[in-house]
Amino acid sequence: MNLSAELPGVFAQLAKMKILVIDDEPANVALLEAMLAYNGLTAVKSILDSRLAVKTIADFEPDLILLDLMMPYVDGFAVLETLRSDQSELFLPVVILTADSNDESKIRALRAGATDFLLKPFDQIEVMLRIKNLLETRRVHLMLDNQRAAYEDAVCARTAELREALADLEKAKDDLAAAQTDLSSPPVRSNGGPPPHQELARQPTRRIRRSRTRH
Repeated sequence: MNLSAELPGVFAQLAKMKILVIDDEPANVALLEAMLAYNGLTAVKSILDSRLAVKTIADFEPDLILLDLMMPYVDGFAVLETLRSDQSELFLPVVILTADSNDESKIRALRAGATDFLLKPFDQIEVMLRIKNLLETRRVHLMLDNQRAAYEDAVCARTAELREALADLEKAKDDLAAAQTDLSSPPVRSNGGPPPHQELARQPTRRIRRSRTRH
């Protein structure tokens, strides 16, 4: 069933989102790749050796991981625990691929950080609907994170502008205070005598005293 034909707008938005398949069974990998490609999801990478999982996740930066549990060398539980130990990831859905439907395995996987489960053999409609829902959730988380980052950048820029304006205001206040101090202080001659205006004010008094002396 081609869900992308029924929901063209939804799958068009998800087409560039990256999906990583980790499964040691080539037949399972080929089937999942065919399902995804049939619905327009072609940004897919697959690995059969789980020992490459951690490095591949870091390099490929997937938006969703389809992870088998029972694999040689490193099982899905170990991959999941290593992945979830990195707390920097915003929201990375991990869908467990398993033929084991017992509660113990599910609980262990959920505790390790699994997001959802797909039971083998795969049902195409169920696979695509679960993947669609998780990719949409991932896309919303990324959008919100980008908006948050843009808001934080705007706040930082505005804070810097306010600090600069405050510094300019403080400098202007200091300059004004210094100018007022200069205006209120009387000028002093270099020889220590009174200021010129005081000297001029005394001169008429001396003239009057001299004229009285002559009479």
